Amino acid sequence: MDLEKTIIQLADTSGVSGDETKAAELALSMLKEYTDDCYIKNGNVIGHLGKKGAKPHILIDAHIDQIGFVVTYITDDGFVKISNCGGIDRRLLLAQQVTILGKESVTGIVCAIPPHLETDESSVPELNDICIDIGMTKSQAEEKISLGDKIVFSSKCKKMQGDRITGAALDDRCGIAAILRSLEIVKDKKLNCEVTVMFSTQEEIGERGAKIGVFDIEPDIALAVDVSFALTADDSELKCGKMGKGCMIGFAPTLDKELSGRFKEIAQKNNMPYQIEVMNGETGTNADRFSVNKSGVKAVTLSIPLKYMHTPVEVISVSDVENTAQLIAAYLEEVGV
Repeated sequence: MDLEKTIIQLADTSGVSGDETKAAELALSMLKEYTDDCYIKNGNVIGHLGKKGAKPHILIDAHIDQIGFVVTYITDDGFVKISNCGGIDRRLLLAQQVTILGKESVTGIVCAIPPHLETDESSVPELNDICIDIGMTKSQAEEKISLGDKIVFSSKCKKMQGDRITGAALDDRCGIAAILRSLEIVKDKKLNCEVTVMFSTQEEIGERGAKIGVFDIEPDIALAVDVSFALTADDSELKCGKMGKGCMIGFAPTLDKELSGRFKEIAQKNNMPYQIEVMNGETGTNADRFSVNKSGVKAVTLSIPLKYMHTPVEVISVSDVENTAQLIAAYLEEVGV
């Protein structure tokens, strides 16, 4: 597979929390390259591989949804009022180009006062005060847009220097790409474990798809493949991973220490680049839902370093996605033996 192309194709397909259909259908079509036993259930993309009934039963998950907005009202002047779906940084909203996913796609601009007229440059407007200008009257808008329609940033993925990509929704479409790549690596190899792949919905609004998915699947072990903070010029090395340095293996009270340690050992044994991510409580990922499912599931986070999270210009390194995939594949090859 062309990993870079796969990441971009996934990230450029819309799938706001609660309305992930297009992204899910694309991911399902890609998953079918590796198993015929795959489908969409309650929004989640599910696929089964490996030795059915074997122990352990491993769940590999990445979330399919992205942050975005929802239409809440159309004013008499034709402006669109919005609310958020997921964690939005209001500081960067003004003057952004967005796409409203109505009866047809409608381009809009988040209203912004020109700096020449701004009296309080330090103010950050509340979402309730923000409007989108679509250049239509109210009646024209109502022909194309309905209350409840989702909205996404209009930015598409672009290549940067080296192997870096920037764009919206790389959180967590790059995680899906890493899982698909791991399946390609092991597709001609015998697995001695049962494997279920899940691309889960609504992570950005409370890990809802993961909660129902893991309850139904009942795995013994769960791998949450997500993104985490990559170091930027204005942040601390104590809090962030580094781009190009490999997968970030999570250690946290809510994760299984033995499982985290095993991934560290596999990386060391295979001379794979890796980083340790230490968290002092919950991880903020689907692993938090997995670890408390029924009587408990051994869970670990495998994170891809990402800059500028929850913005239209997220940045990743393709090599980190590849190294995450290689680590997953190496684990699948040895587990159950």
